[in-house]
Amino acid sequence: MLTRLFEAAAKDSAAREREISHKVLAARASATPEPVDAYRALARTSHIKLIAEIKRASPSRGDLARITDPAGHALGYEKAGAHAISVLTERTGFKGSLQDLESVSSAVSIPTLRKDFISTEYQILEAKVAGASMVLLILAHLSPEKFRQLYDFAESIGLSVLVETHSEAEIDVAAAVNSKLIGINTRNLQTFETDIGLFEKMANRLPKESIRVAESSVKQIDDVRRYRDSGADVVLVGEALVTGDYSSLIPQIVSVS
Repeated sequence: MLTRLFEAAAKDSAAREREISHKVLAARASATPEPVDAYRALARTSHIKLIAEIKRASPSRGDLARITDPAGHALGYEKAGAHAISVLTERTGFKGSLQDLESVSSAVSIPTLRKDFISTEYQILEAKVAGASMVLLILAHLSPEKFRQLYDFAESIGLSVLVETHSEAEIDVAAAVNSKLIGINTRNLQTFETDIGLFEKMANRLPKESIRVAESSVKQIDDVRRYRDSGADVVLVGEALVTGDYSSLIPQIVSVS
């Protein structure tokens, strides 16, 4: 599943590159205003912070929510207390788009994350042009060498990087480049099953100086408390927000200390 998602994302990006060259897109990225500082926005405090996700569908669950106005949805998240917005831009499995990212980034004042299956510098340039503050790099698919190349490139153009890990070995790879924002995704990207205990098992491996992000598995407020008790500084929540009452759930999440 993960390989197919990366291949689909790369294919879509290659098609866009045939329309807008790497050189032209790089020039547009250079002219884009500096993004909101995501590292500062998500820095450790006495309460957990929240990356709230715009998520219409997933390969494992199918359609989740009919989000016709992603910018309005994101503004609702911001008003309720979210600290950043994740926007799924992958088309085939998640029904997202770069247009979603652009509209959300233009609407909110907090950082936005391009959540996609990124394997090229072109995709990172696309994120910058669309107004993102952050990109996601998934170590389950990227070699250490490729990861370092993409990480350095993203930071060189002013973007923060959320590094997603699923194992202690991947955490070590992230730590080797002094990653400032490291997530543990408790969803198995091959089976899409979740195990909140994975964060509890691996959190002590995360560098103390890094911002620790718990991804996936939040179905109720007690799940957020479990993450916080295990050392999470930030939680990334998608499905629970798009299928539930985010206006009441977000204030509960961000009050967890």
